[in-house]
Amino acid sequence: MSWGGPGFIVAVIAMSTFGWVFTTWIRARHGYPIENEWSGIASRTDPDADRKLALLIGENEKLHGKISRLEERLAVLERIATDPAERTARDIEALR
Repeated sequence: MSWGGPGFIVAVIAMSTFGWVFTTWIRARHGYPIENEWSGIASRTDPDADRKLALLIGENEKLHGKISRLEERLAVLERIATDPAERTARDIEALR
């Protein structure tokens, strides 16, 4: 095959087209936005996206509350573990 012949030019065009199709397919499969031929962006639309987002926000708030309660309990346990024995005994009895 000569480097200046029509076969080489067709091969380069075919490889470029195949590469473009392959990368577009990979991007679409994994949910990345796809550029169209006029440099606009077409993204995948998910009809349940707003509902999923609201559920995640609610779960996130619930977990933040749970973590803050656990941090408070951990602080009390740390205080009990590091305080002198007689004061600790009074605190434990007061908690009962």
